[in-house]
Amino acid sequence: MNLLASSPEWVIWLLIALLAAATVQDAVQLRISNLITAAVVLLGIAAMGLSGFQPIVWQNSLAFAAVLLAGAILFSQGMLGGGDVKLLAAVALWVDARAAPMLVLAILICGGLLAVLILFLRVALPERLSGRVATLRPKAGIPYGIAISVGTLMALAAFRHW
Repeated sequence: MNLLASSPEWVIWLLIALLAAATVQDAVQLRISNLITAAVVLLGIAAMGLSGFQPIVWQNSLAFAAVLLAGAILFSQGMLGGGDVKLLAAVALWVDARAAPMLVLAILICGGLLAVLILFLRVALPERLSGRVATLRPKAGIPYGIAISVGTLMALAAFRHW
């Protein structure tokens, strides 16, 4: 069940607020609170309940588990942070097996664009300015929560439009 496409508008607005909170926190602190991620998961489960817990929700669980497993592997290789992995899995819970590849692709595209932008800003901005922003410091991490949030919003717009 594609909850991004079928949930009531007020549920989607709550999801957007949670993604905004994750984006701001990751941009400022380079971390994502477990409370935000848990809220995204619980809201997804509530959205499933509003739809009547149809048998197809096994696909949502599969998308969640597959993304969590892939994310755990990337985390073990130092490629993603733990908060990023958890948020990525949490948003994957919102889609079925058919929509999951599009969601992940949208997030990957946003992640690539974000990485290029941050690398450009690290080189282009004066050191006195870039030194004040944790993300722009040399060898700082990339706040992938931003890409997860923006990619999810892109997928949300596409799913709701179709």
